[in-house]
Amino acid sequence: MPTPSWDNPDAFLSVDDFALEANITPQGGVSRPVRGIFDEPYFNAQLGEYEADSSEPRLTCNELDVTDLAPHDSVEVAGRAYYLATYPQADGTGLAVLRLVPE
Repeated sequence: MPTPSWDNPDAFLSVDDFALEANITPQGGVSRPVRGIFDEPYFNAQLGEYEADSSEPRLTCNELDVTDLAPHDSVEVAGRAYYLATYPQADGTGLAVLRLVPE
């Protein structure tokens, strides 16, 4: 029986489909490319008469590619500079989410 393509995170993260290549630089390390899906959802929260607009950029990538990363490591996505807000958050499927903060 063939293995489903979603069992292989690399098949899901093809740059021919939805993914793109980001450059990640661990602190004191060497920059390297990582394929991932970039998403920047927009939030508009209201509390009474106060309104807060924000976004939460994130990069979903292969968990094995980012296990060595830590908060404040640099990430460049589509020419925009970010740093990691937290450690990579594994989702249990072989993928991990990198929460990003603009530099």
